[in-house]
Amino acid sequence: MNLEFYQQAKEKILGRKRENQGIGTLSEKTIHAVIKNAYEPDEARQEIPLEGYVADIFRDGQVFEIQTAGFDRLRKKLATFLPLYSTTIIYPIPSIKWLIWIDPVTGEYSKPRKSPLRGNIYFIFPELYKIKSYLKEENLHIHIILMEMSEYRLLNGWSKDKKKGSNRYDRIPGEITEELLLEKKEDFMQFIPEEWRLDTKKKFTSKEFAQFAGISVSLSQVTLNILFDLGIVKRCGKKGNAYLYQIQFK
Repeated sequence: MNLEFYQQAKEKILGRKRENQGIGTLSEKTIHAVIKNAYEPDEARQEIPLEGYVADIFRDGQVFEIQTAGFDRLRKKLATFLPLYSTTIIYPIPSIKWLIWIDPVTGEYSKPRKSPLRGNIYFIFPELYKIKSYLKEENLHIHIILMEMSEYRLLNGWSKDKKKGSNRYDRIPGEITEELLLEKKEDFMQFIPEEWRLDTKKKFTSKEFAQFAGISVSLSQVTLNILFDLGIVKRCGKKGNAYLYQIQFK
């Protein structure tokens, strides 16, 4: 992403929020609005009616969709757009997240507290699973953006401290820390630990992959399910009840 355009988009959108006395006052959430304006500053190319749907951005025959969650909601759009247009899904992930709580009665904000959970590129795989049948389409591209975020949540949950079951109010983007572009099947090799890419004879389980990638076993299983379906890895037996995998794609 062009960092100059990104900074300009933040200033534009956050300035508009301030004019409206606070975050969450516009129908469009801040992360979505900033990324859309960073990708395409010309509003004439935003929110374009196309094939019975509305594309976030339509430029030079290409579709760009910013999706912060819920890739299952994209399935009908993808079924329509992909046979006709190059389509890029842009997915932001919080690499570092600061939590700010809002009292819905008084409107008071808490001091920001750093969340212990750090995001990484593998966090996209549960979403990719929802559009698994489209991942081999040549017209589909994925742009992952890891960024710092400030997340504002309402103290309206069911627990004693009102935090469990609370609603997210808005997220404010910060510094971009990493980007990953998946334009073709080979690009998914980037999710394989670097030293394993050179050793196609190495066999590993989802637990071993999780340890090497620094993710949970459940996330590792989803990741390997997708990589297996794409032909990046193959199953080559079992170790106990667990599948053994090998790198297949060179």
